[in-house]
Amino acid sequence: MLCLVPTPIGNLEDISKRSLEALLEAELIFCEDTRVTKKLLNLLAEKYSLDFSQKEFKSFHSHNEKEILKSLTKDTFTKNVVYCSDAGMPCISDPGASLVDWCIQNEVPYDVIPGANAILTAYAMSGFSHTTFSFYGFLDHKGVSRASKLNDALNDDKLAILYESPHRLLKLLEELNKKEPDRTIFLVKEISKFYQKTYKNSAKNLYEELKSIEIKGEWVVIIEPKETVGFNLDLEDITSLDIAPKIKAKLIAKMTGQSIKEV
Repeated sequence: MLCLVPTPIGNLEDISKRSLEALLEAELIFCEDTRVTKKLLNLLAEKYSLDFSQKEFKSFHSHNEKEILKSLTKDTFTKNVVYCSDAGMPCISDPGASLVDWCIQNEVPYDVIPGANAILTAYAMSGFSHTTFSFYGFLDHKGVSRASKLNDALNDDKLAILYESPHRLLKLLEELNKKEPDRTIFLVKEISKFYQKTYKNSAKNLYEELKSIEIKGEWVVIIEPKETVGFNLDLEDITSLDIAPKIKAKLIAKMTGQSIKEV
């Protein structure tokens, strides 16, 4: 059987009793980075007087997952197998989803233990009353793909949640200030850790506040949705318009993701 185990995103005490038991019973531990997981288990062993010795560790990450998946058989899971990412819930901006899918396709039983998650914790901290959100993970470092993804986040009709590193947070705030200076932004750094801190203000004010500060830690950024006026169009609204077919086809293609030729 496979068990996906969440690990603390900062505070060691966020580890659950179920997670500790799963790790204790594990014979084989797939992990995003074996060094990080071994260090975590050493800390947990010391804190809770536990013994995590006699475990087999195997790395499983985005660069080797295809190779690992090809090597798996049902016999692999006759022992207690655990997967954990470096921090938080596996499969959420972390590897693991392909391992779960392999188990589904091969009828191997699996379970997921609930646990610490930066996205939901930040959402609860933000004070936004919106009930829906989109998760964008980390933006690309630069180029057209970064600009495109950021525009998608800014034009989302839901809260846009993304991660950012300390090295690029100020760049992001500068971009937000240029594009949407009055948009409300929520920031939280180092969730559950000693230096946890939150900010909520306009993009302009946050940029002015943080541009002269040495930025450290890992950040979650939540962007207020774009305010929409009127009603959203659907396909029937477009098809009923008295406009040139080519223009109509372009609009429908934009809404559906089809090519203009297909439309």
